[in-house]
Amino acid sequence: MSYEFFIAKRYFRSKRRTGFISLINYFSIAGVMVGVAALIIVLSVMNGFENEVRSRIIGFDAHIRFRGLLYRSIENYTDIMDSIKQMDHVEVVSPYIFNKAFISHKNYQDGILIKGVDESTVTEVSDLAKNIIYGELNLGDVLVEGEPTLPGIVLGKSLALKLDVGLFDKVYALSLSGIKATPGLGMNPYVKPFRVTGYFETGLHDFDDAFAYISLESAQKLFKMGNTVTGCEIKLDDLDHANAVKQQIENEWGYKYVAETWFERNRNLFSWMQIEKWAAFIVLSLIIMVAAFNIISTLIMVVMEKKKDIGILKSMGATSKGIMRIFVYQGIISGVIGAVFGSIIGYVLCWSQLEYRWFSLPSDIYFISSLPVEMKVLDFVMIMGAAIFLCFLATIFPAKKAAQLDPVEAMRYE
Repeated sequence: MSYEFFIAKRYFRSKRRTGFISLINYFSIAGVMVGVAALIIVLSVMNGFENEVRSRIIGFDAHIRFRGLLYRSIENYTDIMDSIKQMDHVEVVSPYIFNKAFISHKNYQDGILIKGVDESTVTEVSDLAKNIIYGELNLGDVLVEGEPTLPGIVLGKSLALKLDVGLFDKVYALSLSGIKATPGLGMNPYVKPFRVTGYFETGLHDFDDAFAYISLESAQKLFKMGNTVTGCEIKLDDLDHANAVKQQIENEWGYKYVAETWFERNRNLFSWMQIEKWAAFIVLSLIIMVAAFNIISTLIMVVMEKKKDIGILKSMGATSKGIMRIFVYQGIISGVIGAVFGSIIGYVLCWSQLEYRWFSLPSDIYFISSLPVEMKVLDFVMIMGAAIFLCFLATIFPAKKAAQLDPVEAMRYE
Protein backbone atom coordinates (compact mmCIF):
# COMPACT_ATOMS: atom_id res chain seq x y z
CA MET A 1 0.00 0.00 0.00
CA SER A 2 1.43 3.40 -1.00
CA TYR A 3 1.75 6.12 1.63
CA GLU A 4 -0.58 8.33 -0.41
CA PHE A 5 -3.43 5.80 -0.19
CA PHE A 6 -2.71 5.17 3.51
CA ILE A 7 -2.91 8.90 4.32
CA ALA A 8 -6.03 9.30 2.13
CA LYS A 9 -7.77 6.59 4.17
CA ARG A 10 -6.72 8.26 7.42
CA TYR A 11 -8.06 11.61 6.22
CA PHE A 12 -11.30 9.99 5.08
CA ARG A 13 -11.94 8.31 8.45
CA SER A 14 -10.56 11.00 10.77
CA LYS A 15 -12.87 13.40 12.64
CA ARG A 16 -12.80 16.96 11.39
CA ARG A 17 -12.29 19.96 13.56
CA THR A 18 -15.22 21.37 11.61
CA GLY A 19 -18.02 18.81 11.69
CA PHE A 20 -19.69 20.51 8.74
CA ILE A 21 -16.98 19.11 6.44
CA SER A 22 -17.86 15.54 7.45
CA LEU A 23 -21.53 16.29 6.90
CA ILE A 24 -20.89 17.51 3.34
CA ASN A 25 -18.78 14.40 2.70
CA TYR A 26 -21.66 12.16 3.82
CA PHE A 27 -24.04 14.10 1.59
CA SER A 28 -21.72 13.64 -1.39
CA ILE A 29 -21.54 9.87 -0.79
CA ALA A 30 -25.33 9.73 -0.41
CA GLY A 31 -25.73 11.70 -3.65
CA VAL A 32 -23.55 9.26 -5.57
CA MET A 33 -25.45 6.36 -3.98
CA VAL A 34 -28.88 7.75 -4.94
CA GLY A 35 -27.73 8.59 -8.47
CA VAL A 36 -26.28 5.13 -9.08
CA ALA A 37 -29.37 3.39 -7.64
CA ALA A 38 -31.70 5.56 -9.74
CA LEU A 39 -29.75 4.84 -12.92
CA ILE A 40 -29.73 1.09 -12.30
CA ILE A 41 -33.48 0.99 -11.58
CA VAL A 42 -34.45 3.15 -14.58
CA LEU A 43 -32.23 1.32 -17.07
CA SER A 44 -33.35 -2.07 -15.74
CA VAL A 45 -37.00 -1.08 -16.19
CA MET A 46 -36.26 0.17 -19.73
CA ASN A 47 -34.48 -3.12 -20.45
CA GLY A 48 -37.55 -4.94 -19.17
CA PHE A 49 -39.92 -3.03 -21.45
CA GLU A 50 -37.58 -3.50 -24.43
CA ASN A 51 -37.36 -7.22 -23.75
CA GLU A 52 -41.16 -7.51 -23.48
CA VAL A 53 -41.70 -5.66 -26.76
CA ARG A 54 -38.95 -7.64 -28.51
CA SER A 55 -40.28 -11.00 -27.32
CA ARG A 56 -43.83 -10.14 -28.42
CA ILE A 57 -42.72 -8.86 -31.84
CA ILE A 58 -40.51 -11.90 -32.42
CA GLY A 59 -43.28 -14.14 -31.08
CA PHE A 60 -45.65 -12.66 -33.66
CA ASP A 61 -43.08 -12.63 -36.44
CA ALA A 62 -40.10 -14.79 -37.43
CA HIS A 63 -36.38 -14.16 -36.92
CA ILE A 64 -35.85 -13.72 -40.69
CA ARG A 65 -38.22 -13.14 -43.60
CA PHE A 66 -37.19 -14.21 -47.09
CA ARG A 67 -39.18 -12.66 -49.96
CA GLY A 68 -38.95 -11.62 -53.56
CA LEU A 69 -37.56 -8.23 -54.57
CA LEU A 70 -40.32 -5.58 -54.71
CA TYR A 71 -42.61 -8.16 -53.05
CA ARG A 72 -42.83 -10.28 -56.19
CA SER A 73 -44.29 -13.72 -55.54
CA ILE A 74 -41.99 -16.76 -55.39
CA GLU A 75 -42.76 -19.81 -57.53
CA ASN A 76 -40.03 -22.31 -56.59
CA TYR A 77 -40.47 -21.75 -52.86
CA THR A 78 -40.23 -25.46 -51.93
CA ASP A 79 -36.72 -25.69 -53.42
CA ILE A 80 -35.71 -22.48 -51.63
CA MET A 81 -37.08 -23.78 -48.33
CA ASP A 82 -35.18 -27.06 -48.67
CA SER A 83 -31.95 -25.15 -49.36
CA ILE A 84 -32.39 -22.75 -46.43
CA LYS A 85 -33.11 -25.64 -44.04
CA GLN A 86 -29.59 -26.95 -44.70
CA MET A 87 -27.95 -23.73 -43.46
CA ASP A 88 -26.33 -23.43 -40.04
CA HIS A 89 -28.52 -22.21 -37.15
CA VAL A 90 -31.77 -22.63 -39.16
CA GLU A 91 -34.40 -24.62 -37.27
CA VAL A 92 -37.70 -24.14 -39.14
CA VAL A 93 -38.76 -22.60 -42.47
CA SER A 94 -42.42 -21.84 -43.15
CA PRO A 95 -44.04 -20.32 -46.30
CA TYR A 96 -46.39 -17.36 -46.02
CA ILE A 97 -48.58 -15.03 -48.09
CA PHE A 98 -49.02 -11.43 -47.00
CA ASN A 99 -51.46 -8.99 -48.58
CA LYS A 100 -54.10 -6.36 -47.94
CA ALA A 101 -57.81 -7.13 -48.04
CA PHE A 102 -61.18 -5.84 -46.95
CA ILE A 103 -63.21 -7.73 -44.35
CA SER A 104 -66.94 -7.47 -43.74
CA HIS A 105 -69.39 -8.75 -41.13
CA LYS A 106 -73.01 -7.57 -41.00
CA ASN A 107 -72.84 -3.77 -41.10
CA TYR A 108 -69.16 -3.58 -40.09
CA GLN A 109 -66.27 -3.34 -42.54
CA ASP A 110 -62.57 -2.66 -42.22
CA GLY A 111 -59.34 -2.82 -44.19
CA ILE A 112 -56.96 -5.43 -42.82
CA LEU A 113 -53.72 -7.30 -43.46
CA ILE A 114 -54.19 -10.99 -44.15
CA LYS A 115 -51.44 -13.51 -43.61
CA GLY A 116 -51.74 -16.92 -45.20
CA VAL A 117 -49.69 -19.53 -43.33
CA ASP A 118 -48.94 -23.23 -43.30
CA GLU A 119 -50.75 -24.40 -40.18
CA SER A 120 -48.33 -27.31 -39.66
CA THR A 121 -45.22 -25.08 -39.40
CA VAL A 122 -46.46 -21.62 -38.39
CA THR A 123 -46.61 -22.62 -34.71
CA GLU A 124 -42.89 -23.47 -34.87
CA VAL A 125 -41.77 -20.10 -36.28
CA SER A 126 -44.12 -17.92 -34.19
CA ASP A 127 -46.15 -17.91 -30.96
CA LEU A 128 -49.47 -17.70 -32.78
CA ALA A 129 -50.92 -20.78 -31.04
CA LYS A 130 -49.84 -19.44 -27.62
CA ASN A 131 -51.50 -16.09 -28.35
CA ILE A 132 -54.93 -17.59 -29.04
CA ILE A 133 -57.14 -16.34 -26.20
CA TYR A 134 -60.51 -17.51 -27.49
CA GLY A 135 -61.34 -20.44 -29.72
CA GLU A 136 -58.53 -22.35 -31.39
CA LEU A 137 -56.05 -22.18 -34.25
CA ASN A 138 -58.03 -23.94 -36.95
CA LEU A 139 -57.49 -22.66 -40.49
CA GLY A 140 -58.84 -25.73 -42.27
CA ASP A 141 -62.43 -26.50 -43.26
CA VAL A 142 -64.96 -25.73 -40.50
CA LEU A 143 -68.36 -27.38 -40.49
CA VAL A 144 -71.30 -25.78 -38.67
CA GLU A 145 -74.55 -27.69 -38.56
CA GLY A 146 -76.95 -26.46 -41.19
CA GLU A 147 -74.24 -24.31 -42.83
CA PRO A 148 -71.85 -24.97 -45.71
CA THR A 149 -68.25 -25.91 -44.94
CA LEU A 150 -65.97 -22.84 -44.91
CA PRO A 151 -62.24 -22.31 -44.30
CA GLY A 152 -61.25 -20.98 -40.88
CA ILE A 153 -59.90 -17.52 -40.05
CA VAL A 154 -58.28 -16.22 -36.86
CA LEU A 155 -58.66 -12.50 -36.07
CA GLY A 156 -56.84 -10.12 -33.79
CA LYS A 157 -58.83 -9.40 -30.64
CA SER A 158 -59.25 -5.66 -31.30
CA LEU A 159 -60.26 -6.35 -34.91
CA ALA A 160 -62.84 -8.94 -33.83
CA LEU A 161 -64.34 -6.51 -31.32
CA LYS A 162 -64.61 -3.80 -34.01
CA LEU A 163 -66.40 -6.19 -36.35
CA ASP A 164 -68.63 -7.51 -33.56
CA VAL A 165 -67.67 -11.06 -34.49
CA GLY A 166 -68.34 -14.13 -32.39
CA LEU A 167 -66.92 -17.63 -32.58
CA PHE A 168 -68.04 -19.51 -35.75
CA ASP A 169 -69.54 -16.33 -37.25
CA LYS A 170 -69.22 -15.94 -41.00
CA VAL A 171 -67.10 -13.09 -42.35
CA TYR A 172 -66.32 -12.08 -45.93
CA ALA A 173 -62.85 -11.18 -47.22
CA LEU A 174 -62.65 -9.05 -50.38
CA SER A 175 -59.55 -8.88 -52.53
CA LEU A 176 -58.69 -6.93 -55.68
CA SER A 177 -55.51 -8.92 -56.36
CA GLY A 178 -55.37 -10.36 -59.86
CA ILE A 179 -58.66 -8.67 -60.82
CA LYS A 180 -58.75 -6.66 -64.06
CA ALA A 181 -61.08 -3.73 -64.64
CA THR A 182 -64.09 -4.45 -66.85
CA PRO A 183 -65.01 -1.61 -69.29
CA GLY A 184 -68.12 0.13 -68.02
CA LEU A 185 -68.28 -2.01 -64.86
CA GLY A 186 -65.05 -1.09 -63.07
CA MET A 187 -63.32 -3.45 -60.68
CA ASN A 188 -65.11 -6.57 -59.48
CA PRO A 189 -63.52 -7.71 -56.22
CA TYR A 190 -63.11 -11.39 -55.41
CA VAL A 191 -65.16 -12.27 -52.31
CA LYS A 192 -64.47 -15.33 -50.19
CA PRO A 193 -66.37 -16.35 -47.01
CA PHE A 194 -64.58 -17.58 -43.88
CA ARG A 195 -65.62 -18.98 -40.52
CA VAL A 196 -64.11 -17.34 -37.41
CA THR A 197 -62.39 -20.00 -35.28
CA GLY A 198 -60.50 -17.87 -32.76
CA TYR A 199 -59.07 -14.58 -31.53
CA PHE A 200 -55.38 -13.91 -30.88
CA GLU A 201 -53.86 -11.19 -28.70
CA THR A 202 -50.21 -10.16 -28.76
CA GLY A 203 -50.60 -7.07 -26.57
CA LEU A 204 -49.37 -4.88 -29.44
CA HIS A 205 -52.27 -2.82 -30.78
CA ASP A 206 -50.93 -2.50 -34.34
CA PHE A 207 -51.06 -6.28 -34.71
CA ASP A 208 -54.26 -7.04 -32.76
CA ASP A 209 -56.21 -4.33 -34.59
CA ALA A 210 -55.35 -5.11 -38.20
CA PHE A 211 -54.21 -8.73 -38.67
CA ALA A 212 -55.99 -11.94 -39.62
CA TYR A 213 -54.65 -15.42 -40.32
CA ILE A 214 -55.94 -17.87 -42.94
CA SER A 215 -54.49 -21.04 -44.45
CA LEU A 216 -51.91 -20.85 -47.22
CA GLU A 217 -54.28 -22.52 -49.69
CA SER A 218 -57.12 -20.07 -48.89
CA ALA A 219 -54.73 -17.11 -49.33
CA GLN A 220 -53.57 -18.42 -52.72
CA LYS A 221 -57.21 -18.54 -53.87
CA LEU A 222 -58.19 -15.21 -52.31
CA PHE A 223 -55.28 -13.30 -53.86
CA LYS A 224 -55.20 -15.28 -57.14
CA MET A 225 -51.60 -16.36 -56.60
CA GLY A 226 -51.76 -19.88 -58.00
CA ASN A 227 -49.04 -22.06 -56.49
CA THR A 228 -46.82 -19.16 -55.38
CA VAL A 229 -46.13 -17.46 -52.03
CA THR A 230 -44.96 -14.07 -50.82
CA GLY A 231 -41.96 -15.57 -49.05
CA CYS A 232 -40.66 -17.78 -46.27
CA GLU A 233 -40.32 -17.19 -42.53
CA ILE A 234 -37.22 -18.57 -40.84
CA LYS A 235 -36.67 -19.42 -37.19
CA LEU A 236 -33.11 -19.75 -35.87
CA ASP A 237 -31.67 -21.53 -32.85
CA ASP A 238 -30.41 -18.13 -31.64
CA LEU A 239 -31.71 -14.78 -32.92
CA ASP A 240 -28.24 -13.25 -32.47
CA HIS A 241 -27.18 -15.19 -35.60
CA ALA A 242 -29.84 -13.43 -37.70
CA ASN A 243 -27.43 -11.09 -39.52
CA ALA A 244 -24.99 -13.89 -40.38
CA VAL A 245 -27.73 -16.18 -41.73
CA LYS A 246 -29.28 -13.28 -43.65
CA GLN A 247 -25.95 -12.57 -45.37
CA GLN A 248 -25.54 -16.25 -46.23
CA ILE A 249 -29.04 -16.37 -47.76
CA GLU A 250 -28.50 -13.23 -49.85
CA ASN A 251 -25.12 -14.49 -51.09
CA GLU A 252 -26.71 -17.74 -52.25
CA TRP A 253 -29.90 -16.41 -53.85
CA GLY A 254 -28.73 -13.08 -55.27
CA TYR A 255 -30.34 -9.73 -55.91
CA LYS A 256 -33.78 -11.05 -56.94
CA TYR A 257 -34.56 -11.88 -53.33
CA VAL A 258 -34.45 -10.00 -50.03
CA ALA A 259 -33.83 -11.32 -46.51
CA GLU A 260 -34.95 -9.13 -43.60
CA THR A 261 -34.08 -9.71 -39.94
CA TRP A 262 -36.50 -9.03 -37.07
CA PHE A 263 -34.41 -5.96 -36.10
CA GLU A 264 -34.46 -4.43 -39.60
CA ARG A 265 -38.26 -4.67 -39.74
CA ASN A 266 -38.52 -2.80 -36.43
CA ARG A 267 -35.41 -0.63 -36.63
CA ASN A 268 -37.17 2.65 -35.82
CA LEU A 269 -38.79 1.26 -32.67
CA PHE A 270 -35.64 -0.27 -31.21
CA SER A 271 -33.46 2.69 -32.23
CA TRP A 272 -35.86 5.01 -30.42
CA MET A 273 -35.67 2.78 -27.32
CA GLN A 274 -31.87 2.91 -27.42
CA ILE A 275 -31.86 6.72 -27.72
CA GLU A 276 -34.29 6.91 -24.81
CA LYS A 277 -31.99 4.78 -22.65
CA TRP A 278 -29.00 7.01 -23.39
CA ALA A 279 -31.07 10.12 -22.67
CA ALA A 280 -32.14 8.69 -19.30
CA PHE A 281 -28.52 7.78 -18.54
CA ILE A 282 -27.31 11.32 -19.25
CA VAL A 283 -30.13 13.06 -17.35
CA LEU A 284 -29.86 10.87 -14.25
CA SER A 285 -26.08 11.28 -14.28
CA LEU A 286 -26.75 14.89 -13.25
CA ILE A 287 -27.57 13.55 -9.77
CA ILE A 288 -24.07 12.11 -9.58
CA MET A 289 -22.62 15.39 -10.89
CA VAL A 290 -24.30 17.28 -8.04
CA ALA A 291 -22.68 14.84 -5.63
CA ALA A 292 -19.36 15.43 -7.41
CA PHE A 293 -19.64 19.17 -6.72
CA ASN A 294 -20.09 18.29 -3.04
CA ILE A 295 -16.88 16.27 -3.24
CA ILE A 296 -15.09 19.33 -4.67
CA SER A 297 -16.26 21.55 -1.81
CA THR A 298 -15.39 18.87 0.76
CA LEU A 299 -11.85 18.44 -0.55
CA ILE A 300 -11.27 22.19 -0.76
CA MET A 301 -12.18 22.53 2.91
CA VAL A 302 -10.05 19.48 3.81
CA VAL A 303 -7.09 21.07 2.02
CA MET A 304 -7.59 24.27 4.03
CA GLU A 305 -7.82 22.26 7.25
CA LYS A 306 -4.75 20.13 6.49
CA LYS A 307 -2.37 22.91 5.40
CA LYS A 308 0.04 22.12 8.22
CA ASP A 309 0.02 18.40 7.39
CA ILE A 310 0.68 19.15 3.73
CA GLY A 311 3.59 21.42 4.67
CA ILE A 312 5.10 18.74 6.94
CA LEU A 313 4.75 16.06 4.27
CA LYS A 314 6.44 18.27 1.67
CA SER A 315 9.27 19.16 4.06
CA MET A 316 9.77 15.40 4.61
CA GLY A 317 10.22 14.86 0.88
CA ALA A 318 6.68 14.24 -0.44
CA THR A 319 6.38 15.37 -4.04
CA SER A 320 3.61 17.55 -5.43
CA LYS A 321 2.30 14.51 -7.37
CA GLY A 322 2.22 12.51 -4.15
CA ILE A 323 0.21 15.24 -2.37
CA MET A 324 -2.14 15.39 -5.36
CA ARG A 325 -2.66 11.63 -5.27
CA ILE A 326 -3.64 11.78 -1.57
CA PHE A 327 -6.66 13.96 -2.28
CA VAL A 328 -7.51 12.19 -5.54
CA TYR A 329 -7.64 8.91 -3.60
CA GLN A 330 -9.80 10.51 -0.92
CA GLY A 331 -12.38 11.65 -3.47
CA ILE A 332 -12.31 8.31 -5.29
CA ILE A 333 -12.95 6.49 -2.00
CA SER A 334 -16.15 8.53 -1.61
CA GLY A 335 -17.15 7.68 -5.15
CA VAL A 336 -16.43 3.97 -4.77
CA ILE A 337 -18.42 3.73 -1.51
CA GLY A 338 -21.36 5.59 -3.05
CA ALA A 339 -21.24 3.51 -6.26
CA VAL A 340 -21.03 0.17 -4.43
CA PHE A 341 -23.85 0.90 -1.99
CA GLY A 342 -25.95 2.47 -4.77
CA SER A 343 -25.50 -0.68 -6.86
CA ILE A 344 -26.54 -2.85 -3.93
CA ILE A 345 -29.67 -0.75 -3.33
CA GLY A 346 -30.54 -0.77 -7.05
CA TYR A 347 -30.03 -4.52 -7.27
CA VAL A 348 -32.14 -5.25 -4.18
CA LEU A 349 -35.02 -3.05 -5.39
CA CYS A 350 -34.97 -4.58 -8.89
CA TRP A 351 -34.75 -8.12 -7.48
CA SER A 352 -37.67 -7.47 -5.12
CA GLN A 353 -39.79 -6.23 -8.06
CA LEU A 354 -38.94 -9.38 -10.02
CA GLU A 355 -39.70 -11.59 -7.03
CA TYR A 356 -42.74 -9.93 -5.46
CA ARG A 357 -44.18 -7.67 -8.22
CA TRP A 358 -44.66 -4.65 -5.92
CA PHE A 359 -45.53 -2.30 -8.78
CA SER A 360 -48.45 -3.64 -10.79
CA LEU A 361 -49.88 -2.16 -13.99
CA PRO A 362 -53.54 -2.06 -15.06
CA SER A 363 -53.95 -4.95 -17.49
CA ASP A 364 -56.73 -3.17 -19.41
CA ILE A 365 -54.27 -0.42 -20.42
CA TYR A 366 -50.92 -2.20 -20.65
CA PHE A 367 -50.10 -5.58 -22.17
CA ILE A 368 -48.27 -6.63 -19.00
CA SER A 369 -49.52 -6.91 -15.42
CA SER A 370 -46.46 -5.57 -13.57
CA LEU A 371 -43.46 -3.32 -14.10
CA PRO A 372 -40.92 -5.39 -16.10
CA VAL A 373 -37.30 -5.45 -14.95
CA GLU A 374 -34.22 -6.91 -16.61
CA MET A 375 -30.85 -6.34 -14.96
CA LYS A 376 -27.70 -6.45 -17.11
CA VAL A 377 -24.15 -6.77 -15.79
CA LEU A 378 -22.90 -4.30 -18.42
CA ASP A 379 -25.30 -1.62 -17.10
CA PHE A 380 -23.95 -2.06 -13.57
CA VAL A 381 -20.36 -1.82 -14.79
CA MET A 382 -21.04 1.28 -16.95
CA ILE A 383 -22.97 3.09 -14.21
CA MET A 384 -20.40 2.37 -11.50
CA GLY A 385 -17.58 3.31 -13.87
CA ALA A 386 -19.30 6.60 -14.81
CA ALA A 387 -19.92 7.46 -11.14
CA ILE A 388 -16.32 6.80 -10.11
CA PHE A 389 -15.01 8.70 -13.16
CA LEU A 390 -17.14 11.76 -12.30
CA CYS A 391 -15.87 11.63 -8.73
CA PHE A 392 -12.31 11.42 -10.05
CA LEU A 393 -12.83 14.54 -12.19
CA ALA A 394 -14.17 16.32 -9.11
CA THR A 395 -10.91 15.70 -7.24
CA ILE A 396 -8.58 17.24 -9.82
CA PHE A 397 -9.04 20.93 -8.94
CA PRO A 398 -8.71 20.67 -5.11
CA ALA A 399 -5.89 18.10 -5.46
CA LYS A 400 -3.94 20.50 -7.71
CA LYS A 401 -4.44 23.31 -5.21
CA ALA A 402 -3.10 21.10 -2.44
CA ALA A 403 -0.08 20.13 -4.55
CA GLN A 404 0.72 23.82 -5.25
CA LEU A 405 0.92 24.77 -1.56
CA ASP A 406 4.32 26.17 -0.47
CA PRO A 407 5.43 24.20 2.66
CA VAL A 408 6.95 27.32 4.26
CA GLU A 409 3.76 29.34 3.79
CA ALA A 410 1.66 26.35 4.93
CA MET A 411 3.50 26.08 8.29
CA ARG A 412 4.34 29.75 8.94
CA TYR A 413 1.25 30.56 11.00
CA GLU A 414 0.68 27.08 12.48
